[in-house]
Amino acid sequence: QVQLVESGGGLVQAGGSLRLSCAASGRIFSINVMAWYRQAPGKQRELVASITSGGSTNYADSLKDRFTISRDNAKNTVYLQMNSLKPEDTAVYYCNAQILPSVLTMAYRDYWGQGTQVTVSS
Repeated sequence: QVQLVESGGGLVQAGGSLRLSCAASGRIFSINVMAWYRQAPGKQRELVASITSGGSTNYADSLKDRFTISRDNAKNTVYLQMNSLKPEDTAVYYCNAQILPSVLTMAYRDYWGQGTQVTVSS
């Protein structure tokens, strides 16, 4: 069984920074893309950033100047550094990973963390 556990969310004032972490554990043979999504109240879940096992990154256009995604493949962990936070960044942030649980598994499977709340006060 695979688990993704996020940490690092919380309450921060506008202009502040937070660093989210997401560690994958359990039966893992390989991890392809890891990503962060967010969902604000009343809105659809949206992609924040993604990173491949080789380190290639992709960002939502509106966030690329303030957010940085990184990962530690040895620790099966992905990070999201968020700077210059704004009240509109308030959302639940979810970790996502494409994981191959076993060499016998035919395709990567999508896994999600439980989400971590980020609240930015004005």
